[in-house]
Amino acid sequence: MKLKRILFWLIVLPISLFLLLQLYFLIQIIWWRSFNPESTSFMRQQEAILQEKDPKFVLKHKWVDYSKISRNLKRAVIASEDDGFSEHDGVDWDAMQKAFEKNKKKGKVVSGGSTITQQLAKNLFLSGERSYFRKGQELIITFMLEMCMDKERIFEIYLNSVEWGIGVFGAEAAARHYYGISAASLSPAQAARLAVMLPKPRYYDKNTGSAYLQKRSEIILRRMNSSELPAR
Repeated sequence: MKLKRILFWLIVLPISLFLLLQLYFLIQIIWWRSFNPESTSFMRQQEAILQEKDPKFVLKHKWVDYSKISRNLKRAVIASEDDGFSEHDGVDWDAMQKAFEKNKKKGKVVSGGSTITQQLAKNLFLSGERSYFRKGQELIITFMLEMCMDKERIFEIYLNSVEWGIGVFGAEAAARHYYGISAASLSPAQAARLAVMLPKPRYYDKNTGSAYLQKRSEIILRRMNSSELPAR
């Protein structure tokens, strides 16, 4: 009996809790096929951090339909973040292998090789922690997203929830924060600049005059026209 109790606490219970957690993620994802997320785990974490400094702080975020986001921004984000987005199954295995080798050299997790779908999986449910355990959970959620949603819906949620600055989330809030216009009105140059900000949005929010930001934006601007947008 004692051995059975030990096995229950060490094996059965953890596995059961893990499976229940995956079921929770899956139910949420199925719900979001038709209904828009009001917030994400990452948004709530950032809001809590910012409210420690200013209790009255409110995130800048406004959901807009996919059709109301400039095609320029869609093309720029794909060109900058994940040029194979429309074709892969949610994971760029070559990029992950390169990230693994880079991490091995550094002796810690510094790169993830994440696709747009993987970034969305992390933003929706997980923390910004860098670890192989979190990466494994991210992959499971990524496959759930790809299984339950078409690429356009994944991209729509991503564009509406990704971080674009200090307390700035989603394309509409970003367009208004940086340019004072709607996401639908972004020019190619503006879109390219916003796309390049995505890996380090809080840094570039405070360093908008970065030489790298300008140089990289020009490269993305030239690549944008060849970006393949997802279709339903």
